[in-house]
Amino acid sequence: MNNAPVIIIGGGGHAKVLADCLRLQSCRIMGFTDWDETALIPGVKRLGDDSFLQQVEPSQVHLVNGIGSVRSLELRKNIFDRFKALGFHFINIIHPSVLIANDVDLAEGTQIMAGAIIQPGCQIGCNTIVNTKVSLDHDCRISAHVHISPGSTLCGGVIIDESVHIGAGSTLIQNIHIGAQSLIGAGSVVIKDVSPGQKVFGVPAKVKEATQ
Repeated sequence: MNNAPVIIIGGGGHAKVLADCLRLQSCRIMGFTDWDETALIPGVKRLGDDSFLQQVEPSQVHLVNGIGSVRSLELRKNIFDRFKALGFHFINIIHPSVLIANDVDLAEGTQIMAGAIIQPGCQIGCNTIVNTKVSLDHDCRISAHVHISPGSTLCGGVIIDESVHIGAGSTLIQNIHIGAQSLIGAGSVVIKDVSPGQKVFGVPAKVKEATQ
């Protein structure tokens, strides 16, 4: 990472956590953008809405995607795609408390939050959140625009396709495959593959409905 200042897109709860991580990494935070004029990140200046970035030369700043995924991953994905197309670069965020193997492959804009453990052979796609105290065992392959919520455990060899939301405290056994745009409900135990677009909940997890 060069010494360019960082702009956070979004001013909600996830953005606040990212701002704290950036401070711990000694990054220079220029400010944040948010359409909500009442949005507040303590100690960080609100620069205006996202149109502020039209005034910025992409090579002179780094971006951080501060949009979470409480209701949908679509907005977060759209923000990433939109500003990448304009030439901006999203930095990776790795909290200092993370335990991560040397050979882990992190794509652009990956966010690894406090207390996460990522074992050898894992691959994590662009714009993906590995949230607080998530555990990824060996050889997991996580695609782009995924959110693995706090306290979730993925055993070895799990494959997660694009735009999947894994709810807090979920457990996925080894070598299963989670299809694109599916949703794993909080606290679920997933013991078999999940097809694209499905919602699954429970112990063991069962299909409730399609997400599309």
